[in-house]
Amino acid sequence: MIKICFVCLGNICRSPMAEFIFKYLVKKENLANKFFITSKGTSNEEQGNNMHPKTIKELEKHQIPYTSHYATQITRDDYEKYDYFICMDTYNYHNLNRIFKDDKNKIHKLLEFSDIDKDIADPWYTGNFDLTYIEIEEGLKNFLKYLKKHEL
Repeated sequence: MIKICFVCLGNICRSPMAEFIFKYLVKKENLANKFFITSKGTSNEEQGNNMHPKTIKELEKHQIPYTSHYATQITRDDYEKYDYFICMDTYNYHNLNRIFKDDKNKIHKLLEFSDIDKDIADPWYTGNFDLTYIEIEEGLKNFLKYLKKHEL
């Protein structure tokens, strides 16, 4: 089983959006039993809070199923629990590398699987949840292609 943790700052916008979109994508391909998928944040600012209402609205707009979600903060102990930590931006990528001292190449930026050197902007600040959805979905489709080629 491939264990994936999507990571953003607060775990209320981008990383839960990625978590539920990816769960949907792998289910569509009958691969759900091959994965454990979750999301966490590098900050504790939103710990215990639900997804941002606009994240929920965006998932519903695209008919992506989701379950209840409460923001959690990543801890040093999480490193051995997951195979991949997929970050939404450079800031959180660097934060994870400071926390984990990644010696197993587990930490990646989502869009690196799309060969795009770009961060997925935080819609909590930009307000642009539409663009966030589009970029995350594109990155996830390419990440799934990568996993199918290299892991499955």
